[in-house]
Amino acid sequence: MAFDKIQTNLLREIAGFEAVPEGAYNIRADGASIGRKTTEHIDIVTKQDKPGIDIYVAPGTKGERIDIPVLVTASGLKDLVYNDFYIGEGADVLIVAGCGIHNAGDGDAEHDGIHSFHLAKGARLKYIEKHYGEGDGKGGKILNPTTVIEIAEDGYMEMDTAQIKGVDSTVRKTQATLGDRATLIIHEKIMTHGTQTATTDFSVDLNGVDAGAHVVSRSVAADDSHQLFISNVNGNNRSSGHTECDAIIMDHGSVSAVPKVSANHVEASLIHEAAIGKIAGEQLVKLMTLGLTEKEAEEQIVSGFLK
Repeated sequence: MAFDKIQTNLLREIAGFEAVPEGAYNIRADGASIGRKTTEHIDIVTKQDKPGIDIYVAPGTKGERIDIPVLVTASGLKDLVYNDFYIGEGADVLIVAGCGIHNAGDGDAEHDGIHSFHLAKGARLKYIEKHYGEGDGKGGKILNPTTVIEIAEDGYMEMDTAQIKGVDSTVRKTQATLGDRATLIIHEKIMTHGTQTATTDFSVDLNGVDAGAHVVSRSVAADDSHQLFISNVNGNNRSSGHTECDAIIMDHGSVSAVPKVSANHVEASLIHEAAIGKIAGEQLVKLMTLGLTEKEAEEQIVSGFLK
């Protein structure tokens, strides 16, 4: 399997590789799988009733990585895919996903991915998802990911998502249900510019005893872009939850944050925080005294904020 120049660049941005990866993988391009590899402990099966795959990680699997990048280079294409992940009891693995769009035409290019994660008892998963858009066409670059998470007792999932740049419109929905002593950690980073829009909608149900969730979103809205952050954490048992939105606005950008916590049990402990503002003037001055221009100073601050 060989990649052309555009595909290679997209893979570098969203997955960190330029050639066929080691371990298990499924690479999707313009609506079809172009490469797949399974391993002794990881199986990848094509769905029969709708577009997408089922990924099965055997119980007890440790230290393996699964790559499932999606590439869209056809203007006018709307790609819809359903992926289900079954992480076996006691497994501990890394999944690297993401979508890169290159649109050089007049039609919109869109990828909508519906990912469902089913973590068995004691399973651990780190999930990394990056979104990126490029191309000088007039058509939009649109990404609408939906993530559904079910974590059984003593399970743990860490989810790192990043919208790097170039995505014109995105609606990101995440729904999670946690069992006894289950833990979910979410870190989201979003950068918008121009007239781009981004909506994030988190909903977490802490149903199990001593379940815990920590949801943090960091974002920068520049030019005339707009972002909306919605989070809803429900403590339905003795549990702990924290949701936080930190945002920087630049130029004429705007950000709306709607954090909500609902304690439905006397021993639910929930916190929400939201902070939105411009770059502090003293930060700019400090960097400019070191020889940076104002623009360079802003770029340094934004880069550090989104790390």
